[in-house]
Amino acid sequence: MKLLLINPNTTQAMTDAIAVAARAVATPGTEIVAVQPSFGPVSIESHYDEAFAAAGVAEQVRLAAAWRPDAVVIACFGDPGLEAAREATEAPVLGIAEAAFHAAGMLATGFSVVTTLTRTCIMAERLLQRYGADQHCRGVHGTDIPVLDLEGCGVETLQQIEEAARDALARDRSGAIVLGCAGMAPLCATLSHRLGVPVIDGVAVAVKFAEALVGLGLRTSKHGDYAPPLPKPFVGWASGLRW
Repeated sequence: MKLLLINPNTTQAMTDAIAVAARAVATPGTEIVAVQPSFGPVSIESHYDEAFAAAGVAEQVRLAAAWRPDAVVIACFGDPGLEAAREATEAPVLGIAEAAFHAAGMLATGFSVVTTLTRTCIMAERLLQRYGADQHCRGVHGTDIPVLDLEGCGVETLQQIEEAARDALARDRSGAIVLGCAGMAPLCATLSHRLGVPVIDGVAVAVKFAEALVGLGLRTSKHGDYAPPLPKPFVGWASGLRW
């Protein structure tokens, strides 16, 4: 099985770290091909950033058509470009937020999300509503840690995330924590051990869900709105990405 793992930002070090986390849980025989867009922001921390990241995801799925991945994972908690990616391939496409929310709902009656910047909390709340997970999520909490500060996460950053998670568990009366950034993936095991509750990393969960869907022979539906994009000219820098 070949799995296309897309980091929608353009920071190579983060792409590499996410790939390590994905390979750590992948079944032997699953090849993780980690990529990032050829353009766009170095981190995704606003609606503006996300607009370019979504286009970058579409670019990478389009380019991967040459080798036909068996599944695709979008490794950003905003799930940018998810719907476009599902149009562009028959392979299952999973966003790490959607995967994490589903997993958390199976493990606890209520969960809390701990993410990076407080300004992005509303983005996570909208995703929860979109995926129908808002009935299970009891709170979304920002730490105001910039995404790129998660590279080589130090003791202070880990402690800040742990304190936010403990506060969320107590305040929200939650039974699980969802980590709201792919860059937090390497912290999952440590936090779960310290907190004594399930801590869900969407990267790991999405990889395992993708393997399960492929193993079951399930593909993205091409009936209705996930049908391939309509052929038409594209102009400018995107001309090579037309359908």
